[in-house]
Amino acid sequence: MKKYILLLSIAALGFTACEKDYLDTAPENAESTATMVESAKNAALIINGMCKAMSTQYCSSQGWNGEGSIKTWYGNYPGADFQKVNYPGYAPIFDQTYHLMKSSIYDYFAWYYYYKQIANANSIICNIDAATGTDEEKAYVKAQALTFRAYAFFQLSQIYCHRWSDEQGKTDGIILRLDQSTGDQGLATLEETYAQIYKDLDEAVSLFQKCGMDRGSDEFYKPNLDVAYAIYARAAATRQDWQKAAQYAALARQNYSLMSEEEYKSGFNTPNKEWIWGVYEEQEQTIYFYSFFAYQGSNANSNQCKQRPTAISKQLIDQIPESDTRRWLYLVPSDEELKECNAAGRSTKKLFKRAQADYADRVLSASYIFAYMSMKFLCKYANGGSFHLIRAAEMYYLEAEADVHLNKNAEAQQLLFEAVSPYDANYTKSAKTGDDLLTEIKLYRRFDLWGEGNDWFDHKRWGDTIVRKTWPEGSFLEAYVTTIGPKDGNNWTWVIPERETQYNGAFKNKETTSAED
Repeated sequence: MKKYILLLSIAALGFTACEKDYLDTAPENAESTATMVESAKNAALIINGMCKAMSTQYCSSQGWNGEGSIKTWYGNYPGADFQKVNYPGYAPIFDQTYHLMKSSIYDYFAWYYYYKQIANANSIICNIDAATGTDEEKAYVKAQALTFRAYAFFQLSQIYCHRWSDEQGKTDGIILRLDQSTGDQGLATLEETYAQIYKDLDEAVSLFQKCGMDRGSDEFYKPNLDVAYAIYARAAATRQDWQKAAQYAALARQNYSLMSEEEYKSGFNTPNKEWIWGVYEEQEQTIYFYSFFAYQGSNANSNQCKQRPTAISKQLIDQIPESDTRRWLYLVPSDEELKECNAAGRSTKKLFKRAQADYADRVLSASYIFAYMSMKFLCKYANGGSFHLIRAAEMYYLEAEADVHLNKNAEAQQLLFEAVSPYDANYTKSAKTGDDLLTEIKLYRRFDLWGEGNDWFDHKRWGDTIVRKTWPEGSFLEAYVTTIGPKDGNNWTWVIPERETQYNGAFKNKETTSAED
C-alpha cells in the first residue's frame, strides 16, 4: 500500500513543535475555519491530517511523535512489566516522579498533543453541518471527528485525572473544550468528563450507522464505527460501567479475528485482520529516530534499541507456560545462560550466541543482548512501520473482565479460552471464578498486550500496586526496583501542566494539587 497522508495546519493550534508559547497561539478566526470546512471533502482532508498527526515529529528532542509517545512514555515505562535495560537514567519516568513536575515536557506533552487534536476535531464538529456535500458525507466525517474528540478526552482523563473508583467521578476532570473558543475555562468533574465522552460516542455511533459509509479496506488508520465501539468499551471499563464495557467490546471485535501465530510473530508493523485502529507510516514519510520503533524495535539501528533494548519482566513471563508460543518473542534465559549475564542482565557469551543465531533477523550484529529482551516489535524499514492502537485481543480480555464483574463467569472463561488457546495448544478452559478468574484474565492481558502501551493505564484503573524486583526474583535494574501503591504519586495522576495554569485565568484563583518542581 503506497500512499501519503497529509498533515494539515488548520484552524487548530499548529502541529509543528512544542513551542514555549504554544498555549498562547490563537487559532484562525471562525470565518477562516468555516471556509476551510466549507465542504465535506475539505473536512475529510482535515481528518486525514489528524491521522498523520498521530505519527509526526514534535518538539526538539527525539522520542516525541504522537501516539507512539503516549504508548512509550505514558503507557509502558511507568508500568509494571516493561523494562528499558541498561539505562537507569529513565528511572524518574518508571517511578512516576515526573508526574508531579508541572513544567516538564513529560508532563505537558500529552496535554499539548491531545488538545491540538481536540481543536482540529472541533473545527469540523462546529462547521460541518453548514458545509456542502451529501448528508451522508457530512454525517460520516462528523462521526469521525466526534470519535477523535472522545478518544482525546478519554486519554487526557486517564493521564490527568484520578481513578473513577477513587470517588466515583466526583474528583477533577479535564477542560471540556467543545467549540472553537480559547478563553478561560476551568476543569469539569470527572463525572462530567465521562458524560461528554459517552455523548460524543453515542452521536458518533448514530451517525456512522445512519450514513451507511465506512473507511476503505486499507484505511485502518481512520476512525470508523468499530473504532467508536472500541473506545466506548475502554472508557466504560475505566468508568467501571461493566455492562457497557462488555456490550461495546463485543461489538468492536465482531468484524475482526485474532492473528495467527505467524502473524503474531511478524513484527507488529503491518496492519492485519486483527487491527481495529492503528497509525499509518510509510517509508517515504518515516520520522526516523523520533518514531515508536526507534524506541521499541529490536532490529532498530538507534542506540535506544541497539544498546538499550526493551525487555519483559521476569516476574510476568515466569507465570506464562512454556507451551505458549508467544514466549518465543522474549529471550528467556536458561539457568546456565542466566549465570553468565552481568548484574544488568547483559550477555556476551552463551545467551548472546543464541540470540544471534535464533533471532538473526530480529537483532543487529551490533546489538547488545540482554536476558528477557523483547523481539516482539520489528522495524519494517529504517526505524519505522505502522503500528496498532487497538486490536481484537484487547476486546476479548476487556469483555471477559467485564463479564466477571457481571457474575458471568462461564462467559468470561470462554472468552479467555478463545484468546489464549490459539497460541497454546495445552491451555484448557479455566475453572476459576470471581477474583481468581479476574487475576488470570489480567495475567494473560498483561502478557498478550505487553509493550503496546496498556501497562500503566491498566494497573492504574485496576488499582493494582506495581512491584518491581531485581535479580534473582525479577529482571529490573536496581534503579527501577520499587513498590508504587495506588495512592502514591498523586494517585498516579499527572498534574495539570504549568503552561495551562499560567495561560488559563480559570486556574488563577483555584488551588490545585500541582506540586512544585
